[in-house]
Amino acid sequence: MNHVTFVTPWFGPDIPGGMEAETRRTIAHLQAAGFNVEVLTTCIRDFHTDWGKNHHRPGVEVVDGVTVRRFPVLPRDKTAFDAVNWRLMKGLPITPEEEQIYIYEMFKCPALFDHIRQTCQDTIYFFIPYMFATTYFGAQICPQRTAVIPCLHDESYAYLSLYRSVLPQVHTLVLHVESERALADRLFGPAGSQVRAVIGEGVDTDWHGDAARFRARFGLEAPFVMYVGRRDAGKNVPLLVDYWQQYVQAAPTDMKLVLIGPGDVDLPPAAAGHVVDLGFVSRQEKYDAYAAAAVLCQPSINESFSLVVMESWLAETPVLVHGRCAVTREHCQKSNGGLYFSSYPEFAATLDYLREHPPAARQMGRNGRKYVLAHYQWPQIIEQYKQIIAAMQMEETPYAASHA
Repeated sequence: MNHVTFVTPWFGPDIPGGMEAETRRTIAHLQAAGFNVEVLTTCIRDFHTDWGKNHHRPGVEVVDGVTVRRFPVLPRDKTAFDAVNWRLMKGLPITPEEEQIYIYEMFKCPALFDHIRQTCQDTIYFFIPYMFATTYFGAQICPQRTAVIPCLHDESYAYLSLYRSVLPQVHTLVLHVESERALADRLFGPAGSQVRAVIGEGVDTDWHGDAARFRARFGLEAPFVMYVGRRDAGKNVPLLVDYWQQYVQAAPTDMKLVLIGPGDVDLPPAAAGHVVDLGFVSRQEKYDAYAAAAVLCQPSINESFSLVVMESWLAETPVLVHGRCAVTREHCQKSNGGLYFSSYPEFAATLDYLREHPPAARQMGRNGRKYVLAHYQWPQIIEQYKQIIAAMQMEETPYAASHA
């Protein structure tokens, strides 16, 4: 049997986000390797839209050669969910009753779970990511045939007891780096018979960035620090803007901060002249930007892999990451491809070092490229997926009975 099913809260060719991109690319490469892959998802448009509204029509469609089954969501109590979610975003404690409100009023898609119950003996399931109702409810149905790609972050959501009752029971957790596995062990206890496979994430390497083309296209001659991704608090962009304002005020510089990606960002007047907000750019323009940048800054502390760090390294551009993010710090330590900071003085000092030591910065970029090519090319990743799928197919009934 080579039938594999991915279950994810939303799916489409143009949805931004690291989890969304990982899902699309992994499916495409599994199909290219001979697997028959389909997607089960809701009719929700994406993360940023109303999770109680059906954007897509229910039913089956083919998206980029992939069979996608969409199931409708029912009305939800958004007010109740938002109240609990606000407490979680602030790191405040919630009661067991509020945990139930959180997961039951996130979105309601019973038809999707009915479909899993009817077909679960015919496929192997991959649920991504951990925190959505699609995974919480769906992964309980046939745990012995289920793998979860949790995309774990050290965040308030991960500590909810409701996930501790589900995630340790599935056959396999597919993890990106050792520090994510350490977090899983800390949250869920010893693996026991569960497989916790650290396989990383595939990275497209068949592209080339043109620094001169980017500078000419956008009129950027000065050296610049670049940020790529959503501009929101969850990605720590306000902190980056605040640190950048302090940095350019401390000493005159013609250096710019270039922002690429969706969302709005409030720029303080003192920083506005030193920030270039490009918003959405084409894929090739993004690749060209990596090649032109002096350094990529990834300030997020909630990363389970960070594709933008890998892409920057492929362009041989060093990175500067937040020291409180175990995942990106681990990448930097293992590759010697970048530096990390945990305060403004460290941000300023590490950025100064990269600016003032061009040979060392270039060597970090080259180190990063070697690291990506050694660990995260698609053939390596898909071979490990093949091994996971084969192991799950070989499991016998006693395992299923003990984990039901």
